[in-house]
Amino acid sequence: MSVTAHPRGMSHPAPPPLAFFATLKVQVAPAHEVGQTPAGNRRIIAILGGDARGDGWTARVLPGGADFQAIVTPTLAQLDARYVLETDAGELIYVHNRAIRSASAETTARLIRGEPVDPAEVYFRCAPTFETAAPSLAWINERLFVGVGVRRPDWVEIDCFTVL
Repeated sequence: MSVTAHPRGMSHPAPPPLAFFATLKVQVAPAHEVGQTPAGNRRIIAILGGDARGDGWTARVLPGGADFQAIVTPTLAQLDARYVLETDAGELIYVHNRAIRSASAETTARLIRGEPVDPAEVYFRCAPTFETAAPSLAWINERLFVGVGVRRPDWVEIDCFTVL
């Protein structure tokens, strides 16, 4: 572990590096618009399928999960997606992905309408957790992950990284 100087003259561990874990491509249905609630404009988006590709492994996204969204301001969405991956070996991985998506009010409105948006116009960052009972993948239960996402009209692509 390397050490860096802290602004107050004290030493602290260096920021942790990241290592690629997987790219998740999640197919989504049109949103169910719940409407304005105290938490924001609630939207529920069903997860229909998709795939995951990691270093030396692949999986499919099982249908049945959902992304529970709150559009809290005209520029900020809080996302909470939950779904399951099934690896090619038949192992199951529960995914819980909390994210924020921020963009101009105009870009956010286009995303909500399901229109294509240039990913460069959107800040989409997440902190997914992965849980499994599979012994060969048990290490993922003990790691932190971060990711960056892109929203397309009918799918979401997320690059996930392990915090080393």
